[in-house]
Amino acid sequence: MNMLNPSTDPSPSIMEKISGHEQVVFCNDPVSGLQAIIAIHDTTLGPALGGCRMAPYSTVDEALDDVLRLSRGMTYKCAAADVDFGGGKAVIIGNPATDKTPELFRAFGRFVDSLGGRFYTGTDMGTTMDDFVHASRETSRIVGIPEAFGGSGDSSIPTAEGVIYGLRATVETLYGSDDLSRASYAVQGLGKVGYKVAEQLLSAGANLYVSDLSESVLAALVEQAEKTPGTVRVIAAHEIHLTDADIFVPCAYGGVIQAANIGQLQCKAICGSANNQLADDALALELQQRGILYAPDYIVNGGGLIQVADELYGANHERVLLKTKHIYDAVLEVFHESHAESITTLEAANRMCNKRIQIRSRHNNIFTNTIKPKWNIRND
Repeated sequence: MNMLNPSTDPSPSIMEKISGHEQVVFCNDPVSGLQAIIAIHDTTLGPALGGCRMAPYSTVDEALDDVLRLSRGMTYKCAAADVDFGGGKAVIIGNPATDKTPELFRAFGRFVDSLGGRFYTGTDMGTTMDDFVHASRETSRIVGIPEAFGGSGDSSIPTAEGVIYGLRATVETLYGSDDLSRASYAVQGLGKVGYKVAEQLLSAGANLYVSDLSESVLAALVEQAEKTPGTVRVIAAHEIHLTDADIFVPCAYGGVIQAANIGQLQCKAICGSANNQLADDALALELQQRGILYAPDYIVNGGGLIQVADELYGANHERVLLKTKHIYDAVLEVFHESHAESITTLEAANRMCNKRIQIRSRHNNIFTNTIKPKWNIRND
């Protein structure tokens, strides 16, 4: 390689793309057909932790861009959740409906194990807990597997609890009380997390607008609402963001807040479990200018991360729920910093995380003659 004559190609090279990451591993196993990428963004706080998604990426570059973006986000998510882990992520290139085999995930497990504890992973979009039962036969660096195999079980429970704490902090900021019945809510998506959030809001006496692609799920929630002090009204999926609910609660897909629809929002706040709710981070400023309070999603949906991080020390459901309560404090801290410094809530959240990382980086330099617990997990 001639380092004196850089390429004149205007597109960034692979090394330029990964320059902000500690390590990127390309995994290829011809026997099983595995093609995967593992990205470790930052291990200041501890070994990298992040899920593995499987998708039919059209190119390797597309897969690389996705894993780099996702792993970077995990660094901030871990810092916000105050767990002793850094940011990492993995992607498997393939169709999750047709390309999965036990051998493919066992091969992936061997690649994870080759990193010697620098990366822990589990389910994400396109993968399931059962997939990682196969991977766990090759490595102990797997999280989020079924309870029958020593895992911590359904992570949607603490995720939904975290969303409720985020909503309480949002209601507190809007109305001076964290009584959930003080506000109305538009819940987009009634999957594992969204349904549990809607259930708790109804039990608290709140009025809901809801949307989902499943008619049976909608019918079940409407029937359940009749037994609660709350009310529910079904709205078409493409209109849920147009309601006059006080708080928009995205619990489905990402990128729901876009330049094309931000002007249509009538809500006072946004707080939900969906990842990457803003199609562009710059939209955080427009939300602020429109007087819409935005609770950064990577803080609000941190309950599932807290559970899988805790699982590595021995699954303890009560301990997870206690840790999840801190989401309330974190969201309030972000709102306060945003107001005090006249910055967006997203910038305030990023500042909070960067500060934690910087402080820990200095502490990690203090010499000790023992291996810190966060680097001595499952070394069996």
